[in-house]
Amino acid sequence: MRRRFGVVLAILAATAAAWAIVSPAGATPKSAAGAQRIASMRPLDQGVLANVNAVRVANGLRPLISSSGLAAAAHQHSVQMAVDGYFAHNSADGGSFDQRIARFYPLAGRSYWSVGENLLWSSPDVDASAALQMWMHSPEHRANLLSPRWRQIGISAVHATTAAGPFGGHPVTIITADFGVRR
Repeated sequence: MRRRFGVVLAILAATAAAWAIVSPAGATPKSAAGAQRIASMRPLDQGVLANVNAVRVANGLRPLISSSGLAAAAHQHSVQMAVDGYFAHNSADGGSFDQRIARFYPLAGRSYWSVGENLLWSSPDVDASAALQMWMHSPEHRANLLSPRWRQIGISAVHATTAAGPFGGHPVTIITADFGVRR
């Protein structure tokens, strides 16, 4: 789809698999559905980034640079999905993923801007290698990971002790990877 500020790549497929779940402790946002704890999983974020870059280099692509704006967009979305009990690229209010990301990663005087997104939810004990393998086995996610267009990435993995909606009230780990380029 085309936007005023450049081509926006929207990867709308998402891997969604629920397994037996074990729950680590964490920080505390609460949802209307009841108390829950949401914990950021920084080591998982870092491991996913390292694995993404290893796959890109192995395929002759440049590694992605971590972006604080994309990481903030990814974190906000991962937390929102856990708290509100949904799993989608669009925001809970129906706003598109590119509009959401633009609030954290704006065009900022450049002439070209493009973003993409990969999502994943799984058991809390999912590791970086398993997350990457799930994405690599999905043609849409693989295309996003191996796109030569991207220059930056923001990753946020969060764990919720309970999450409603598609998560069935179980503990879950949600990973959002936001990709971007601005020139």
